[in-house]
Amino acid sequence: MFYIKLAEHLFRINNLYSEVQTLCKDYEVELQSEEQQNIMIEILQTDIAYERKKSEAKHVKEGMPIPPYIDGYLETLAVYRKIAEQMIDYDTLLFHGSVIAVDGVGYLFTAKSGTGKSTHTKLWRQHFADRAVMVNDDKPLLHIAEDGIKVYGTPWDGKHRLSNNITVPLKAVCILNRDKTNHIEKVSGKDVYPLLLQQTYRSKDPVRMIHTLKLLDRLIQNTSIYSLGCNMEPEAAIVSYEGMQETKQGGNRK
Repeated sequence: MFYIKLAEHLFRINNLYSEVQTLCKDYEVELQSEEQQNIMIEILQTDIAYERKKSEAKHVKEGMPIPPYIDGYLETLAVYRKIAEQMIDYDTLLFHGSVIAVDGVGYLFTAKSGTGKSTHTKLWRQHFADRAVMVNDDKPLLHIAEDGIKVYGTPWDGKHRLSNNITVPLKAVCILNRDKTNHIEKVSGKDVYPLLLQQTYRSKDPVRMIHTLKLLDRLIQNTSIYSLGCNMEPEAAIVSYEGMQETKQGGNRK
């Protein structure tokens, strides 16, 4: 058992294996008192079996060989699934994307797997140098309030292990597409709603799913959404950053 703090909430993790505690070491905290309120995450062997079944089914669907999953790794997936489930009750969503901050402001890039989110944010780090810091390269948490959105780093940060235990305000969401030239346009949240929903953790609980849809609506209402055509050349970082400095009434950048 150990404790972590994510998105300003304290979690008690009742784990079976050591891998998840190692993964979460930068987020681990000491309990200040026995009365301190926390959210309990308890993992059973049935949870690990569920993650194995899902992971194997994904590889079969994609025509890829099934790797020899160990229980400790699968437990890391089970823990975050349960955290994502609980956080919906606190207006916070797990979102699949790569978030980078420049001058303390966050930009979230999302796309279908394999499009190049990590490659693009690497271009930002190269261009902006010390002004840029990775928040999370795979599974950040978004707290979606009426007055704005905050992005939180998490230990679940993708194969490149790029994240920091920080919080930044979210300025924009950008949907990444491969193209021969670099161009960025503001788009309607309604037009890209299916993709945004696909990139959001979706609960099987109907009440939580309804709340998730409301939070996604709030995200669209309070955040500018862009579509970026990107050829992964260094210029793409400049085009995307400058394009997202537009006001809500601004025009396109190419």
